[in-house]
Amino acid sequence: MTYSPSESRYDNMLYRRCGRSGIKLPAISLGLWHNFGGVDVYENSRKIIQRAFDLGITHFDLANNYGPPYGSAEKNFGRILKQDFMPYRDELFISSKAGYDMWPGPYGDRGSRKYLIASCDQSLQRLGLDYVDIFYHHRPDPDTPLEETMIALNQIVKQGKALYVGISNYPAEKTRKAAEILESLGTPFLIHQPRYNMFDRWIEESLLDVLEEKGIGSIVFSPLDQGILTDKYLVDIPEGSRASREESFLSRDAITEEKMSKVRDLNALAKERGQSLAQMAIAWILRHNQVTSVLVGASSVQQIEENVGSLDLLEFSQEELDQIEIILED
Repeated sequence: MTYSPSESRYDNMLYRRCGRSGIKLPAISLGLWHNFGGVDVYENSRKIIQRAFDLGITHFDLANNYGPPYGSAEKNFGRILKQDFMPYRDELFISSKAGYDMWPGPYGDRGSRKYLIASCDQSLQRLGLDYVDIFYHHRPDPDTPLEETMIALNQIVKQGKALYVGISNYPAEKTRKAAEILESLGTPFLIHQPRYNMFDRWIEESLLDVLEEKGIGSIVFSPLDQGILTDKYLVDIPEGSRASREESFLSRDAITEEKMSKVRDLNALAKERGQSLAQMAIAWILRHNQVTSVLVGASSVQQIEENVGSLDLLEFSQEELDQIEIILED
């Protein structure tokens, strides 16, 4: 069946400026880390991406090793692009990354110029694209000079393989140094992608200040702590959930009674606000001006719809924010 996007797709989505750039990103972006690989049902992945675009989500985030198996999320997304989205390519903001292990040997991991250039070329081939909008270095590499990694990102932009570059998982001071190197090279440093949620707040210490200082946007991943900040695990671990799978990054051990007690209190507050817990957790992140977008995953169309629904109520009273802090500190 031929896909035709909704004509009202831009009517209700909130778009936020990314740092001091000319780019606006949707407040909710779709990450393809899980549920879009070769082990997943292709038509379900396709329906999720179609619905996301219908809701105004223009930004789709990938990496070379997303799957499983590695590379399969890019292949599937490239197939969906070809089937449904090539007429709308200029309405999409597509990213990919390299920095974790991808192929055997000394050149298939980390942050060397050789690895990043080869990874970008392979990603473009899998996606069926001439360029991505953002290409990231996925994590800091203590064994490669930062200058080498940034020069590689600069080369990728200069060759027309990416419009902008970003970094992910970098601490504050290394982010500042990366920004200074890229500025000296004349390469647009658009965005930082850190992990951030109610249970993992490391970016508040100094990274947000660096992003503000340097005019860099941010898009946070794991906003729901791999699903813990939802109503999914309030009672037990459902069969088929992320925590029930052997290959998952979320282990059963992470779902402790101490944490779930806090989740239940947060869930009660969300109900008082008229939101689901997931919606409140996303809205709580978007209260930061330095956060351009929240990167969500989805295993169903309904999850995308629920996450976008968080934009219906973004405001918090000071009393609600104080109550959240009390719950998290207990």
